[in-house]
Amino acid sequence: MCDGYGPGSTVVVQTRRGALVQDRWPDLVAAAEAQLPHGLVLDGELVVWDTEADRLSFEAQRRAATRARGAAGLIARWPAYFVAFDVLQLDGQGLLTRPYAERRALLENLFSEHALTAPWTLYPQTTDLSKAWEWLESWTDVSGVEGILIKSMSQRYLPGCRGWTKIRRRYTTETIVGAITGTLTRPQLLVLGRHDQDGRLRAVGRTVPLRPDAAREVAEHLTAAAPGHLWEGVRFSATWGSRDVLDTTLVRPGLVAEVSADRAIDRGGVYRHPLRFQRLRLDVTTEDVPRLGQGPAAAAG
Repeated sequence: MCDGYGPGSTVVVQTRRGALVQDRWPDLVAAAEAQLPHGLVLDGELVVWDTEADRLSFEAQRRAATRARGAAGLIARWPAYFVAFDVLQLDGQGLLTRPYAERRALLENLFSEHALTAPWTLYPQTTDLSKAWEWLESWTDVSGVEGILIKSMSQRYLPGCRGWTKIRRRYTTETIVGAITGTLTRPQLLVLGRHDQDGRLRAVGRTVPLRPDAAREVAEHLTAAAPGHLWEGVRFSATWGSRDVLDTTLVRPGLVAEVSADRAIDRGGVYRHPLRFQRLRLDVTTEDVPRLGQGPAAAAG
């Protein structure tokens, strides 16, 4: 998202697709009017803090979908913060052709000169590989922090293009196979779940499409679901937050799948991004799988 502050004390909050959403972020707009100079355009990301759970939250999507009338009621629970990645215009002067190293220096100077604090956050940056590795290992233990970005210091800003590389920290964990797409003999992807504290199987994500060898391995152990499967009538989103649904076949929830996941998990324990199937864990039972919202998992076998 971009946060621009220009002539006439007009604050514009624009998504990467060009939608204007400043009416949904009145707290950020007020802070911009009070603290940011005229003629400024920042590139960054809006995040929200869950004050009840005391953690970063993916409820930014909920706030972004709330119209002006309801936005004010969400501020206390999910206050907005802006993490600045880049500066694209300063004092009305465009900076897109300047190298990133120069834009970064101007961004740091902006924060220093105006003594910017919350809700403004300067994205940390380093050219030290050991420090970057330390950040990847330690900071991703914070919920909502997925990994690190790599940019060239000599790179100009390329509107509409991804001129950087994201490295996500991943870990392996166990989940229960509750449904598939495709057929029992040729599964395409797996819909995965975990038991909640009451023993009910809850969907937590899906895999990317299975490789042919993995599909054959899984097919050997699949059994059609018996009547009374807890997911009967449930519709599964094709992607996190999407209205598109998967065409699924329910299976007996007795198989444990080891998957590779990143750190993007919402408060309900649902993975935002598709999981990567690693193998079946035929050496453990569904009772060995972590409960909904718990961490990594059954001991390696």
